Amino acid sequence: MAIAKAERLMNLALCLLGTRRPLSKGELRASIEAYIEAGKGAGGAAGDDPGNDDAFNRMFERDKDDLRELGLIIETVEGLDGETGYLARRDSNRLPAITLDVEEAAALGLAARVWQQARLAAAASGALQKLAAAGMPLAEDPYGTHSALETRIPVHEAAFEPLMLAARDRRPVVFDYRKSNAARPEQRRVEPWALECWRGHWYLAGWDRDRQAERVFRLSRITGKVRSRALPFTAPVPDHVTVRTSVERWAGEKATGTARIKVRAGHGYPLRARALATHDLGDGWDELEIPYGHGLDAWLVEFGPDVIVLEPAELRAEVIDRLRAVAKG
Repeated sequence: MAIAKAERLMNLALCLLGTRRPLSKGELRASIEAYIEAGKGAGGAAGDDPGNDDAFNRMFERDKDDLRELGLIIETVEGLDGETGYLARRDSNRLPAITLDVEEAAALGLAARVWQQARLAAAASGALQKLAAAGMPLAEDPYGTHSALETRIPVHEAAFEPLMLAARDRRPVVFDYRKSNAARPEQRRVEPWALECWRGHWYLAGWDRDRQAERVFRLSRITGKVRSRALPFTAPVPDHVTVRTSVERWAGEKATGTARIKVRAGHGYPLRARALATHDLGDGWDELEIPYGHGLDAWLVEFGPDVIVLEPAELRAEVIDRLRAVAKG
């Protein structure tokens, strides 16, 4: 941030925090040097040039937005004379006493290192700085600087950020979605509830307006841009535990039976880790018995020619359909 802008924001914040009554835009303009300079005419003196008023108004609105983005709570108050005033109450902008112990502070620090996206990284870093300034104990990384534990959750899908913001702000979205067994994408209108990471993939759980039912979408299958709509939700939002259970069930973690598959020797280690029983077939293949639930077909397709489904028949048919859709492009 440029020094001039940082100084201007600091002066505006001090004015808003130091007043006991709402200050009008004109009073703030006359109190801050940078705003006074913005109102001067070409000759260096204050004048009635509408262009200077426009420059000040744009600067003031940007500065208010920047301070709010930094966490300052600015109230807008309508005066008796109809003029709008602004103030930042100290009790609304004061953190309560921080009671975290060293272990809790270390957990927060570890969590802040998880996100690598620019928007989330800045928010996590800023939150830690505010907590440290308020007295949170600083703890060294308990796992060491060169730990084998990699605390990162990568997000490569372009749809992640707009969906995260839409879920936070409770705004419906529209996007094109291609199911694994479909030749082309179709438009979906969804009320986003939450994003969940499962087996290294991101999923969106929400309410499908067209189908009038809960649905789960894998972000990697969203094509094109995610477009948000300024409309209210039409369905109640469940608690987070319910959403996580939906993603878990959709991703195939909730098994309803067992399946028999052939896996090429030396391949499919994630499948082998879940196997209930393993038999060496002696021809470069092993037979595995694994839990079978919704979404298992999508996972098996990812192993390509190294996995062959033996039974049940419906799972074998689902995998074949998905492979054919992939072959058609």
